[in-house]
Amino acid sequence: MEQKDSILHFTLSDGAVRGLIIRSTDTAREAQRVHGATAVAAAALGRVLTGTAMLAATLKEPDASVTLTVDGGGPLGKIICVGDGETVRGLVTDPAVRLPLRDGKLDVGRAVGHNGRLSVVKDLRMKTPYIGQVAMQSGEIAVDLAHYYAQSEQSPSLVSLGITASDEDVFSAGGVLLQPLPGCPPEVIDQLELRSPIFGDVANELKHETPETLLQAWFRGLTPVALESKPLAYRCHCSRRRMEKALLAMGPEELKRMIADEVDGAELVCHFCNEKYHFSTHDLIRLLNRVE
Repeated sequence: MEQKDSILHFTLSDGAVRGLIIRSTDTAREAQRVHGATAVAAAALGRVLTGTAMLAATLKEPDASVTLTVDGGGPLGKIICVGDGETVRGLVTDPAVRLPLRDGKLDVGRAVGHNGRLSVVKDLRMKTPYIGQVAMQSGEIAVDLAHYYAQSEQSPSLVSLGITASDEDVFSAGGVLLQPLPGCPPEVIDQLELRSPIFGDVANELKHETPETLLQAWFRGLTPVALESKPLAYRCHCSRRRMEKALLAMGPEELKRMIADEVDGAELVCHFCNEKYHFSTHDLIRLLNRVE
């Protein structure tokens, strides 16, 4: 049976460790298709999308969302991804970047850069969103995200993110998150560190195995318990109504300028899915009447 993208929640050692195994192959593949990304751009974007899914998977508030921004100063520019638990979407400033391989692998670290910041904004449907920022460490994303968890959430974590891709396709993508909870026995943490090389190649492992199978194989002897599995997909939530709100937010003077242009109306493009929305001059006049 063909695998579907999913987020598997689990515990180890009678709840001393909580974790996630994420299959994100189809999600990363759709992101590459939408943005026409090269292999290295698809790999970087796919890793950030998977990391965003990790962050969003632990949100408990209904309709909450998380925005992960990676700005390392590399040739890819900014990577911005948004997730809400079961869907993610994202963009990269320059998806056409090409770089030579490094040791036979895609050079994601150089493409992303490490002279910048990783920021997380959690919209918990409260008055003020949670914002956390850390300095980039490597540009490989997993190390940077682990640094964020340790520094901003005071939650030492083991993070692994992987993706195999060419300029034409994404073959496999996924990630692993392990978070020892307070009181976790030192010998359990030692075991996780000893086993970390095993799930360090999570993308290739997910080519042939399900997250549920890998959970039992990787953590045998640590009492792995699968809690729940949720679907994951690349999906944009843009709509004509949202684009209307964006136009209204520009204010009356900008709408008047657009109406005065010789061209017929305006076209807005969603940066997450490249969907185009055309608003005729008549549409713009109608919107202007709403704000004046």
